[in-house]
Amino acid sequence: MGACLALGSLASCASCLCGSASCLLSSCCPSTFNSTVSRLAFSFLLLLGTLVSVIMILPGMEEHLKKIPGFCLGGTSIPGIDNKVNCDIIVGYKSVYRMCFAMACFFFLFSVIMIRVRSSKDPRATIQNGFWFFKFLLLVGIAVGAFFIPHGIFYTVWYYFGMVGSFFFIIIQLILLVDFAHSWNQSWLERAENGNSKCWFAALLTFTILFYALAFTAVVLFYVFYTQPDGCTEHKVFISLNFLFCIAVSIVAIVPKVQEAQPSSGLLQASFISLYTMYITWSAMSNNPNRQCNPSLLSLVQTVTPTPAPGPPPTRAPGTTQWWDAQGIVGLIIFLFCTLYASIRSSNNTQVNKLMRTEEGQGLTNNIESQAGEDGLHRAVDNEEEGVTYSYSFFHFSLFLASLYIMMTLTNWYMPDADYQVMQSTMPAVWVKICSSWLGLGIFLWTLVAPLVLTGRDFS
Repeated sequence: MGACLALGSLASCASCLCGSASCLLSSCCPSTFNSTVSRLAFSFLLLLGTLVSVIMILPGMEEHLKKIPGFCLGGTSIPGIDNKVNCDIIVGYKSVYRMCFAMACFFFLFSVIMIRVRSSKDPRATIQNGFWFFKFLLLVGIAVGAFFIPHGIFYTVWYYFGMVGSFFFIIIQLILLVDFAHSWNQSWLERAENGNSKCWFAALLTFTILFYALAFTAVVLFYVFYTQPDGCTEHKVFISLNFLFCIAVSIVAIVPKVQEAQPSSGLLQASFISLYTMYITWSAMSNNPNRQCNPSLLSLVQTVTPTPAPGPPPTRAPGTTQWWDAQGIVGLIIFLFCTLYASIRSSNNTQVNKLMRTEEGQGLTNNIESQAGEDGLHRAVDNEEEGVTYSYSFFHFSLFLASLYIMMTLTNWYMPDADYQVMQSTMPAVWVKICSSWLGLGIFLWTLVAPLVLTGRDFS
């Protein structure tokens, strides 16, 4: 907890530099736009809350959390629950639920406040781009209050909120990855036209083949380790369908008519999305409560420690509950990348910009006219006087969904049981992830065929 407070103090000190709409930057940082600085600052608050959640769930933190009065229910005199709660296991998950609840409330509040802000001339834009110290205090206050919420059905209700929110955030992640792959492909194609074309085309081909190879390898491993000859029918269906869907979108991406309507579309994007789809498939299968169809990744690679006794339990036992499952770590890495990319992105993909409610070529693509002042300090340039470059409300709503996604990822999408003694895998979590992968592939397919279907609209 001391480390958390120390990080918070540093954040508050840093945030004092940004007390108005035009943020003050250090002398070593280049001048930039307030739209970019604001998104980075809000993303920093989200990442700070994520770091605090990770610290709270680390082994050894249970003893510190038990010192909070009334937090751990084990050993209390409340009728019906004394000596039933395994606080050594569940207390970390409870803290993650409450911390992420606070972050979700914080960003949802700003999402409501910032509805229909059109330019920086709106008084609410000042709140968006400044007063960072007070925002930090507000987040801390909500987080402290969250730890005093009565237990009751809080965890169960918030678990379902987390599942729904995570479903939509996975879709946002895929849109951001489509945008990143598009920008990557477009950048290298431009360099190929202006320089050594063979070198850049070879690089594009190498990464495309690599992504497809990794995706195909994942499919093979899934069939080997996550299916049984006489069982695991759901997994066989999930793997086969997503494999066929990835082949389908790859074929559509190189159809001549699609290439004519979308010159920047290609196999790089399709391979990138195929690999992400395989990750979502793996993540979904990792939440199957049937241990015969969901072996622990550690048990697959472990060679020294003896294997558990035969007879797979229907759920993970309390002693084997771990926040650092492999699929959770990969999920955190992808989350960090997408969050930072969403803060600095500058896209020319019209369809993706419409989906993300941003403007084409915004942010870092414009020329920064402001230079360092006489005091040697750089200031953020207001580039939104004529109109905002991104939807303030939608950006905060995305961070609201990201808070729920972090909560589910750190708790491995496990659901607390009736007496909060264990966290258990559930099939609803499996279906949420699988359905999100299907919807994500559908969105990617739509970005390819939309110009052919809606011929009367401009998709240039």
